[in-house]
Amino acid sequence: MTQTADLPADIAGLIDQVQYEEAGEFPVERGYIWTSCASVENGNPLFWNDEVAAELTGGPIAPPSMISTWFRPHFWAPDRVEQKQPLQVHFDMKKRFDLPEAVMTDNTIVFHEPVRPGDVLTTCQRLRSVSPEKTTKLGTGRFWVIDVEYRNDRGDLVGVESWTGFGYRRDVARSAHNATGGQE
Repeated sequence: MTQTADLPADIAGLIDQVQYEEAGEFPVERGYIWTSCASVENGNPLFWNDEVAAELTGGPIAPPSMISTWFRPHFWAPDRVEQKQPLQVHFDMKKRFDLPEAVMTDNTIVFHEPVRPGDVLTTCQRLRSVSPEKTTKLGTGRFWVIDVEYRNDRGDLVGVESWTGFGYRRDVARSAHNATGGQE
């Protein structure tokens, strides 16, 4: 169960709610798959040989590790007024809590149905939790967990990517101490 008692009401109301549901900008395609495999010298015949793919998975699939590739927005697109940012909930949390710095501290992916050429994925983001304010070596801020759910155009869940981020403000005294090499 997610603890929300210490959160502002607007943030507590976002826990486990679907946000930023949208379709990918392009379909899954073999060229991307082959280029990705070639870039890391992945010679797995599952991704290169249609007969092997048919035998093992009922047809060609994309490497599971490419799941976020199919949803990364292009830097530019015709008629786009505003540049899209992946993981928008993360940026929303930074802004809402006035935390100018952030790092991602953990990322896990659970795979479900295979992603196939021609699929157009849809995603949504869910804020799973936000910690009370904490102080770490980086500064004072909050941890948050965000799930990104991926579905194919048939509605099948193909994966869930979970991100843990830490948004923070640098401790001014600590930053000055570090800048002087520990000598005041």
